[in-house]
Amino acid sequence: MSLVVCHQYDDGRAGSVGEGVLGDVRFVALGTTPETAWAIPHNAEVLLINQNSAAIGLHKAMAAPAGWPFNLKWVHLRSTGIDKYPDWIFDVPTVTVNRGGYAVPISEYVLAAMLSFAKHMPAIWAVDSSGWRNHQLADLSGQTLGIVGFGEIGKAIAQRALAFDMTVVGTRRSPGPLGVEGVASLPLDALLRNSDHVVLSAPLTAETRGMIDAAALNLMKPGAHLINVGRGALLDTEALRTALDGHLGGATLDVTDPEPLPDGHWLFTHPKVRISPHISGSSQQTRQRANAYFRDNLERYRNRVKLQGEVNRDLGY
Repeated sequence: MSLVVCHQYDDGRAGSVGEGVLGDVRFVALGTTPETAWAIPHNAEVLLINQNSAAIGLHKAMAAPAGWPFNLKWVHLRSTGIDKYPDWIFDVPTVTVNRGGYAVPISEYVLAAMLSFAKHMPAIWAVDSSGWRNHQLADLSGQTLGIVGFGEIGKAIAQRALAFDMTVVGTRRSPGPLGVEGVASLPLDALLRNSDHVVLSAPLTAETRGMIDAAALNLMKPGAHLINVGRGALLDTEALRTALDGHLGGATLDVTDPEPLPDGHWLFTHPKVRISPHISGSSQQTRQRANAYFRDNLERYRNRVKLQGEVNRDLGY
């Protein structure tokens, strides 16, 4: 009897996901519209949810489709966070995310952000002879990087920062060693006081929402650089404005709250802020990595082996 895997992907993505899958597996296309995406056949065990939530009508307040969770045993999300999904998604016995699947491009983005900040890019690019050699640049070597949320993305950032001879410290919810040689674990307040660059890569949960508030920002060093590649709501946006108008050196934000920002929002024009449109995880290899991650988990599922990236609903990630 075939293992039925249904998906909400378009034809291009569906073909690449199933490419190379061997054995008796049948992929069933549900379509990419709200009218068809939730018509899940009763013989399906696995559902692949389209990451483009708007296309399939999925949002936090969406009501569960009639019949949910059908006979599903496993739902796979291509995202790394679960904060945008309604609670009923997790009524299925096993839900997985693409944990660590975006670690390489996001870690490279963070290094690019720190280098741009230290080397004053793009301000140093010359267009004429005025102001020749009037920039005082900095090194990453010898500076301290603090990583808030030391999961797979945090580890990838740390490994690259260590290659630049940075001191790297981290903090996370669970106690114990961080798993990267040369990286010390610090409480959040000590991390903020000692870091030249602070990266937010924590998941958004009830515990982490607004964790970088006015009090936390006031702990940061004068001239420090804040980078957010986690979720916009980790950070109190108005408190950030006060800090930027004062002691904070700058902020690089790949995520914001709200997202996208409304036209005319102050973050777009603040001279110390650089914003990218939630694309730090994007690269030409991202889709291939995500497909390989799912196919590996599919093999694990068929062999009754524990899946990678299982969500702990109680923890919120």
